Amino acid sequence: MKILITGGAGYIGSTIASVLEDNGHTPVILDSLVTGRREFTRGRIFYEADIADRAMVRQVFSDHPDIFATIHCAALIVVPESVARPYDYYRDNVVKSMTFFKLLSELGYPRVVFSSSAAIYDVVPGFMVTEESPLRPLSPYSRTKYMMEMILKDFSHAYNLKAIALRYFNPIGADPQMRSGMHIQNPSHVLGKLVQVALGQDSVFYLTGVDWPTRDGSGIRDYIHVWDLARAHLNAVERFDQVIATASEEDSQYCVINLGTGKGVTVRELVAAFEQAYGQRVPVSIQPPRPGDVAGAYANADKAARLLGWKAEMPITQGISDALKWGKVRESIIHW
Repeated sequence: MKILITGGAGYIGSTIASVLEDNGHTPVILDSLVTGRREFTRGRIFYEADIADRAMVRQVFSDHPDIFATIHCAALIVVPESVARPYDYYRDNVVKSMTFFKLLSELGYPRVVFSSSAAIYDVVPGFMVTEESPLRPLSPYSRTKYMMEMILKDFSHAYNLKAIALRYFNPIGADPQMRSGMHIQNPSHVLGKLVQVALGQDSVFYLTGVDWPTRDGSGIRDYIHVWDLARAHLNAVERFDQVIATASEEDSQYCVINLGTGKGVTVRELVAAFEQAYGQRVPVSIQPPRPGDVAGAYANADKAARLLGWKAEMPITQGISDALKWGKVRESIIHW
């Protein structure tokens, strides 16, 4: 099958493209390269354009009328940046996606797999959330994901779209074959910061927030290997119609699924696991929480197992080792 991936030159989108290719499918990449990397599009069908460029989107489907589904990854994703630049986030993530979704319905390509986020969940007792847990997005970034879900849900009722919203927890690692990985020069996520310290690019790891109501005071997350995350998208497109038919009993043509390991790991525990894999201690400095930070959550992934036939398989140690390996080879792949 041909699958359109918006944001397919990014960290997660490029990994999804590799999983699709490895399983006999053909990814078609649409990416503006605002944050994505051209290096991740080599050898693939690639259109350098914005998702709100209606003429180019029409051209993509004219060139490839056999596209089966769209995986929508294109978005700005940095929480502190969203607090400082909310206009950019609402414009790029919400307004442009709304334009794109409407055009998909007009062109007759109704199947959408949407990259959503666990950041939209409220903090709950015990920190484990199901798809029915209360929502409380606290940053402009997470509010854009919440809004995009609501738009997709409303559009699926009004314009005959069919949508599966996959709520990601915390992706780590890289393509195990090192074809792609985290490409931001100054990452804001915890594992990227640890890798920078290990490679000598930073002198200290800043642990932001140690007064959360968790077992050790640091934030709790569900760290999922990006390859496992990408495999879930493979299952989502291969089983798309079946998933929607099953979910239709609950909510017409729209379905939400958590993607996580089902295990909560605190930041302190991640640092300890990183030091074990790295073989050295990491200098740590305790800092206040960043703007938009929350205590966190981890996934109940039962619905993913039931509807997608999927579960996370790669341990956190694999994610750490792949992230370290990618950090060492990244400069030979990406040309700044």
